[in-house]
Amino acid sequence: MTQLLHIQCSPRLRRSASMEIARQFIQRYQQQVPSTEVRTLDLWSLDLAELDQTAMDAKYALLGGQPLSPAEQQAWAGLQELAAPLHEADLLVFSVPLWNFSIPYKLKHFIDLVSHQGILFSFDPERGLQGLLNNKTAVVSYARGLDFSARSDTPAQAFDFQKPYIEAWLNFIGVNEQHSLIVEKTILGAEMDLASRQAATCQAHALADQMAARAL
Repeated sequence: MTQLLHIQCSPRLRRSASMEIARQFIQRYQQQVPSTEVRTLDLWSLDLAELDQTAMDAKYALLGGQPLSPAEQQAWAGLQELAAPLHEADLLVFSVPLWNFSIPYKLKHFIDLVSHQGILFSFDPERGLQGLLNNKTAVVSYARGLDFSARSDTPAQAFDFQKPYIEAWLNFIGVNEQHSLIVEKTILGAEMDLASRQAATCQAHALADQMAARAL
């Protein structure tokens, strides 16, 4: 049975292009692999903890091999619990809108909370940094208001901190198989928005069919 985790990173819910395409992928994959168990993590409904002094003291105490205080143990256990769904899933699906050329602050907050040694990566002097989320696949639905491939004063290579950031983070934590679904031009009018969503839906269905064939 495939464990699929959908991490929702947009607050727009029904109007979100990134979530629409992610759901199209998930629904198509479930049709092909009915035993798939889907879990949803809506970052906008979570009461995400602060990465405060207690949590940071716990982190550095662990790095130094020092015992944790009860408060530090509680803070660290909270970070481990938040990251647990990432470890339990086989297939990670993210719906990520573009905000100011980057990712929503809720997603950055989540990444900062779970990306620690002993939680999502390990380190030793001989092997260096090693991601702990091995043998997993990620599908990321990226939504962008404009076409980053078009000529403009904001070319993709210089201003795209959305897709490269997510790809780098996933590689860092050990998720090496990644697939991208991109829906662009969502603010260029209803007609263009609809056409972009339809094209991305076709890509999502094709990718779901391809991945489901491998899973069966």
